[in-house]
Amino acid sequence: MGNALAYNATIVGRTDLTDTLSTFLIQPDMPPRTRPWFTAGQYCVLGLNNSERPTLGSVRRAMSIASAPEADLPLEFYIRYVARPTSENPLTHLLWKLGTGARIYLRSVAAGVFTVKDTVGIDDARLRVMVAAGTGAAPFISMIRSEVRRNPLIDLSKWVLLHGASYPTELGYRRELLELSTANRLKYWGTVSRPSAEHHWAGDVGRVESFFAPERLLDLEHRLGLAANDLTPDRAVIFACGATGTIGATFTLLIDRGFVPHAPAIREALGVPPGARDSMFYELYDPTPVIDIDDPEVIEPLRARMKAALG
Repeated sequence: MGNALAYNATIVGRTDLTDTLSTFLIQPDMPPRTRPWFTAGQYCVLGLNNSERPTLGSVRRAMSIASAPEADLPLEFYIRYVARPTSENPLTHLLWKLGTGARIYLRSVAAGVFTVKDTVGIDDARLRVMVAAGTGAAPFISMIRSEVRRNPLIDLSKWVLLHGASYPTELGYRRELLELSTANRLKYWGTVSRPSAEHHWAGDVGRVESFFAPERLLDLEHRLGLAANDLTPDRAVIFACGATGTIGATFTLLIDRGFVPHAPAIREALGVPPGARDSMFYELYDPTPVIDIDDPEVIEPLRARMKAALG
């Protein structure tokens, strides 16, 4: 049972994309004096007290910020209702009962190193291929918005956002991203795993990691302006955020191209040489391992493939 939280922020806006997917605008009582006070890609902790079941106390969860650091407050968060929570006191079950004007806890310090600066560095010239499952798009929205805030005419052609969802209505920020594709040359493609006639969907179909499937990789390279077999760590870096399965599948599909994950435990399990630079980064709040490094049947074939890819 968590200690009772002192609320220090207000929900000043809420937009429901579906019954289980919403954006929340949250205004802190005491805004930071300096700006920007966070880096695109970071997260804040939100919290609520369970007033209906006080014995459960409070709950806090890390949520990626979708706002640009350079934008005025409030902060924007892109959140999905967790239908099958692993906790007895899930934050989203409390949050979904709240509307504009409701009070909430917001930790005033942002955290996280899932940023361009803390991964490849801001001067890295490679394609930045961002793989987002569902609300995993939030940190990437922040990154893209930050670029445009600092230079509305910026060329975003090295930014690539692949966003996957179950249904077209769940492709949050799609209109904004399509506009940036036209105006700033952002490379953006949404894909849905459950297309249906009533949604009139004519775009890509399948889970977001299926862009990297062997039978589709050549098409993706063509869209990116790359030659066949050119999607390699020399030309691109991979960022992934969202479901553990999506991150693990993305890495598994790209291992033969020599993409090296940043996680030290996975590098060691795969036998990656110390001098090999990281080229796949991911944000993961779920403690479930991306791949099971303790299962020889899983790790040994991957280790052999990594060794072959790195030479």
